[in-house]
Amino acid sequence: MIAQKPLNGVRILDLTRVLAGPFCTMNLADLGADVIKIEVPGRGDDARSFAPIMPSGDSGYFYSVNRGKRSVTIDLRTADGAAIFLELAAKSDVVVENFSPGTMDRFAIGYERLKAANPKIILCSISGFGQTGPMSAAPAYDIVAQALGGTMSITGSPGGEPGRCGVSVGDLSAALYGVIAIVSALRVRDRDGVGCHLDIAMLDCQVAMLEDALARYSVSGRIPERLGTRHPSITPFQQFRAADDYFVMGAGNESIWLRFCDAISKPELSDNPLFKTNAERTANHGALEAILAEHFATMPRAHWLRLLGDASVPCAPIANVQEVSRNPHLEARNMILHAEHPDFSGLIVPGSPLKTAGGDATPPTRAPSLGESTDEVLESILGYDSLRLSELRRRSII
Repeated sequence: MIAQKPLNGVRILDLTRVLAGPFCTMNLADLGADVIKIEVPGRGDDARSFAPIMPSGDSGYFYSVNRGKRSVTIDLRTADGAAIFLELAAKSDVVVENFSPGTMDRFAIGYERLKAANPKIILCSISGFGQTGPMSAAPAYDIVAQALGGTMSITGSPGGEPGRCGVSVGDLSAALYGVIAIVSALRVRDRDGVGCHLDIAMLDCQVAMLEDALARYSVSGRIPERLGTRHPSITPFQQFRAADDYFVMGAGNESIWLRFCDAISKPELSDNPLFKTNAERTANHGALEAILAEHFATMPRAHWLRLLGDASVPCAPIANVQEVSRNPHLEARNMILHAEHPDFSGLIVPGSPLKTAGGDATPPTRAPSLGESTDEVLESILGYDSLRLSELRRRSII
């Protein structure tokens, strides 16, 4: 973890649910922000019911993206609930939401209302297609962003069906771009004294992450296709099967290529005119892959990984999730954490990649139970007394 938390003292009201928004605000909490998660009374974030369900009845999915937050229940569908939220916004720095565009205005807590309550407020809206444009009102999930943004068209085996990335990169990329936008907006607010409304679209973020696919298409005139694990312009750079299992390696420059050839006892490959340069290896990748596939099939994976590792050739086994959870390097870097849960000690969650060199601090790993901080927040921030809290609870507003 970052030793000096840069967002200490920043209060964030979190209206998000499921994945893109909660992952964004969890990372902000890791950076030191006080994240107050606003949830529907009695139900909460939809993700609270998502599998895997722990023996306690709590959702492991919810726990994995909501650590380090406080939960407050407010019914924003009521005028009184919206008024309470605006009171909190007046004493906060950032609001993050991932409703469909227009929902905040229907709740009477849209940007203009927020700005009236707090001229320096920063509102970050994360949605499928953005707050403007002809598709702004269309529903979206991660798979929709991956499909429409081009990611799925270049994911999968050559000549095979399109594939969805194994993690929700549509949601997660929007979340991380949201973090960047919020931290940048806080810098502008501190410098110039003004807030803003940030508009983060999952589809925009997918297109931004297409790497060089658009450039390759525009330069070559050819539509990029699915290549499996192969790189479009670096060869060899892919998975191979040894006698017993799969591994990956990459020869990202000519020096590594020469070391690779020597390490696997195939020095003649470096002299072959078909494979002399990276451009030639890429143009003739099929011939090279056939030679390497036959060679690697003669010995187990550990043999090849040892030889390549000793030659400083980038390589790795293709680890499954169990192997990831037991990786001693990741454990040493506090990336494999046992979550703090009152009734279940077996839940493993990822740590935070936001670190200071040499630091070994870990983020809080407990996610809040529904509404556990409602009284604490409304008392300490807004000064509500027990009578007012009781009345609001009787009317199901909190």
